Amino acid sequence: MPSDALVRPRRPRPRLTPGRACLVLGLAVLTLALVELDARSGLGPGLAALIGTPDEATGALVLHFAWWPRLAMALLAGGGLALAGVLMQQVLRNPLAAPTTLGVASGANLALMSATLLAPGLLGLGREWVALAGGGGAMALVFALAWRRGLAPVVVVLGGLVVNLYFGALSMVLLLFHQEELKGLLIWGAGSLSQNGWQDAAFLAPRLALGALAAAWLLRPLAVLELDEAGAKSLGVSLKHLRLAGLGLAVFLTGCVVSVVGIIGFIGLAAPNIVRLAGARRLGARLVWSTLLGALLLATTDLLLQRFSGALPTLIPTGATTAALGAPLLLWLIPRLRLGGEAPPREARAIGTRHPAPGRLAIWLALSLTGLAVVALLAGQTGTGWHWAAPTDWELLQWRLPRTLAAAGCGVMLAIAGTLIQRLTGNPMASPELLGISGGSAIALMGAIFLLPAPDNLTLVGAGTLGALVTLAVLVGLNRKSGFQPERLLLTGVAITALFDAVRAVVLAGGDPRGQQVIAWLSGSTYYVDLPSALTVTGAALLLALAAAPLSRWLDILPLGGATATALGLPLARSRLVLLLLVALLTAGATLVVGPLSFVGLLAPHLARLLGFSRAGAHLLGAALTGALLMVLADWLGRQWLFPEEIPAGLVASLLGGAYFMWGLRRL
Repeated sequence: MPSDALVRPRRPRPRLTPGRACLVLGLAVLTLALVELDARSGLGPGLAALIGTPDEATGALVLHFAWWPRLAMALLAGGGLALAGVLMQQVLRNPLAAPTTLGVASGANLALMSATLLAPGLLGLGREWVALAGGGGAMALVFALAWRRGLAPVVVVLGGLVVNLYFGALSMVLLLFHQEELKGLLIWGAGSLSQNGWQDAAFLAPRLALGALAAAWLLRPLAVLELDEAGAKSLGVSLKHLRLAGLGLAVFLTGCVVSVVGIIGFIGLAAPNIVRLAGARRLGARLVWSTLLGALLLATTDLLLQRFSGALPTLIPTGATTAALGAPLLLWLIPRLRLGGEAPPREARAIGTRHPAPGRLAIWLALSLTGLAVVALLAGQTGTGWHWAAPTDWELLQWRLPRTLAAAGCGVMLAIAGTLIQRLTGNPMASPELLGISGGSAIALMGAIFLLPAPDNLTLVGAGTLGALVTLAVLVGLNRKSGFQPERLLLTGVAITALFDAVRAVVLAGGDPRGQQVIAWLSGSTYYVDLPSALTVTGAALLLALAAAPLSRWLDILPLGGATATALGLPLARSRLVLLLLVALLTAGATLVVGPLSFVGLLAPHLARLLGFSRAGAHLLGAALTGALLMVLADWLGRQWLFPEEIPAGLVASLLGGAYFMWGLRRL
């Protein structure tokens, strides 16, 4: 027998394709729907309730006015969000772009909260119109910020992120002080498909059909955006107006869906990425398959939720369930999907200009930080008004010193972590919490708060550390074979973060009184920090900052792409792993003390670039000083603004830094 006959040929593993994924989900929707109809009234009466006028039987009325409209709404909303996600990712050239990226959802949420508190009469005109106006206003602000730069993708992305964070911070401030009045909006904010008639489906269907026709009409022009900017301009294409048309259409689709069903964020991000990574490369194929996959994914999730809702102790919104079920699916798919090569990012040019003397600028920032720390320690309001404390007034200093140290230390750690991850991935939308480290820590902390009887601080720190370690293990395990390729790394983090968002939405929508403590922690508060914790986080920040300094050469080379880095002698996989571990340590350390601060890690590196810090070493130093300065100022203002009430430092940092960043973008 020939020796090669003993070697069995290896069977090729069936490759996932968009068609197969849609077929599986379509069969799941059909099966679940038939089982549900059979359990309710039988297949015949169930179908009759859809196509005919129901009789007086309660079951038929429920099917006609609630169950069938809900299924139709799930299909419409999922398809619309996925279509909007494809358009945004195509125009912005970024796989992390999603319908919720550019502030539409946060603008709609803020408009509804403001109307509920200040002008409830507006809600009588229709909640969907208030939400649509809020989303449109947010997007108009993003367009205004980026118009002078021709709606360049990197400027639109950064403008959308800062508007999203800014409006989200305003919404969280309103929620902190009016939680009872806004409790109903928490369910809407987590995505709810409950229906009591066909009016919402009738409102949404023609608008989505119009959006789909417009997308088909823009198909060929939008395909030009796959070229570089010079190539597109050589074809005589007006990039500004083409981007405006593509983004405007995506915003219109998103606003229509969000105004009716609330915020369902995961579909618009995951469906286009799954379809693209499964082999749909051309824009037309991605539009069609993503729309189908998004519709079927949301419908499957909602049918499963309805099937098992009776066994659940509380009302769980569909948007949260979609992320909770879709995130493990994405985690399972990522190692099985083929990603692109190690090409450098398409939009590598940074914002801002290089400062001629970054060292002198860093000295000014350090002096400003020192002066601000002195003010934060000695100046403030007491029960008798404004008071300037003496340096020997230990009664006040023992309360203010831990908070100032913790704010500065966490600002340094998150800013450095944000700089590392943005340079590692070459993606301006990357941030420390996007890797899922802070999300894993947050899930473990919330689990300890809700499952353990009166956990102490040591128990919470232990739970949070365990959650961060488990998340890091998942990241390393799923990305080790790929050499920690940036796109795969970010998608893994997106899936883990989606799980965190789902848990948070369920916790807040449940109405549990402990949710107030969770909200305060999520907002980034230093209220519970004691002196040992503050000294620990400050020391950790200094040590990790010193550890990051020698890595500046790696950070200058990695944004050029994997091939260039390898040609220059950089150990690609090892350098990425070291940077990933450092980001994990920085993020976990800050999250355990003050919570998952979204703003500092995301925009402090960009603020440093706006100031003129360009090279990696100077960028790390500038981001660290900027993050510390912003957090110390935010913590002090949060204590004084509404004294004796407090606004968490994370929210104040978003408001202050967001305003400055929008001003800086507008001047570019």
